[in-house]
Amino acid sequence: MGKTIAEKIFKAHLKDEPFGDVSVLKLDRVFCHEITTPTAIQDLMNRGKDRVFDPDKIKAVIDHVSPAKDSKTALQGKIMRDWAKRHGIKDFFDIGHNGVCHALFPEKGFVIPGFVIIMGDSHTCTYGAFGAFAAGVGTTDLEVGILKGVCTFKTPQTYKIEIVGTLFEGVYAKDIILEVIKELTVNGATNMVIEFTGNIVDEMTMDQRMTLSNMAVEAGATSGICLPDMTTVDFLWPFIKDQYKTRQDAFESFSMFSSDEDAAYAKQKTIDVSNLEPLTTFGYKPDNVRSVSKMKGTKIDQVYIGSCTNGRLEDLRIAAKVLKGHTINENVRGIVSPATPKIFSQAMEQGIIKTFMDSGFCVTNPTCGACLGMSNGVLAKGEVAASTTNRNFAGRMGKGGMVHLMSPATAAASAIKGEITNSSLFCEQGR
Repeated sequence: MGKTIAEKIFKAHLKDEPFGDVSVLKLDRVFCHEITTPTAIQDLMNRGKDRVFDPDKIKAVIDHVSPAKDSKTALQGKIMRDWAKRHGIKDFFDIGHNGVCHALFPEKGFVIPGFVIIMGDSHTCTYGAFGAFAAGVGTTDLEVGILKGVCTFKTPQTYKIEIVGTLFEGVYAKDIILEVIKELTVNGATNMVIEFTGNIVDEMTMDQRMTLSNMAVEAGATSGICLPDMTTVDFLWPFIKDQYKTRQDAFESFSMFSSDEDAAYAKQKTIDVSNLEPLTTFGYKPDNVRSVSKMKGTKIDQVYIGSCTNGRLEDLRIAAKVLKGHTINENVRGIVSPATPKIFSQAMEQGIIKTFMDSGFCVTNPTCGACLGMSNGVLAKGEVAASTTNRNFAGRMGKGGMVHLMSPATAAASAIKGEITNSSLFCEQGR
């Protein structure tokens, strides 16, 4: 019987099987940010275990509240800063060099096919876009990872999602993952690995695959994995070119972490997206999904474009194309946050930032802030946001606020109209 990519990664990293279906895996990376890691650091210090298993395999960043907004968040940053210095963690990205973790770390080449990665953040599943097993963990597991370089997982079952068809213009990876979540529901893949396959996934850029994998957790999945291919190799080539003679050699090496044709899956589903329309959420769960056309007339107070889901250069370029030559509605606050300094610089060089500013958007530094209602775009009670983020829970962007999730194109069009609107109203569309 063949094996899935997740099963192959588990086998390659297995350190122990203490009981039943529980596996202790060796970690290739432990990623850290200033919201969840300080608690782990302080607990290790209190127990006399202020050590790290390998400073070169730990990557850390301040991103959720950047820069600090008050004394509490300043202290969280200081704990991270002091810890990184104390242990010689050279890949610590402080204010001015920092970005949204799930955009910054792939951009730096820290994620490689076949890796096992943990972080105290539920959207760690984003790194599965590269053919890695990546999972968000709690404080105890994060502490063990930092100290020992291992983590315990149940042997994974895999839910294979084959995405096929031909997309309409104006339909993007965000619409696809919203459709997947709608069909699976928020607990449809609980404690499973989603393996994304099909011609649509094969044709996606790495930015698009990261959007897909990022929201796998919203269907309950532990991780969302795409199989590594030449698109993966091309993205990583600047970081791996000294390890392989050719890109083909790299591809062949990474191919060891691809699912076998006769691999066994716990569940399988095929989704044809040929007739898929732009989608958005309603209500307070990510599986509350409707077509944008059915949400026509829904007034909004704020549009937010950014986050680890849709704050990359490709996302900003798509939104700017819709905004070009238009001014956002006078009753709407537009906020855009490029996910990393590199993305910000590229967006400036390409005139994307100017387009946002000319249309009336406020451009902020890279940060997660607004996504979880901590800074840089918090909603007031009763306010409504059209957002390219990943969660629409009650109060997610501010107590008493409502969040509608959507693609950058739909968000940009909605900013112009002042209500949830299809981007086809503002640019040419077709198949």
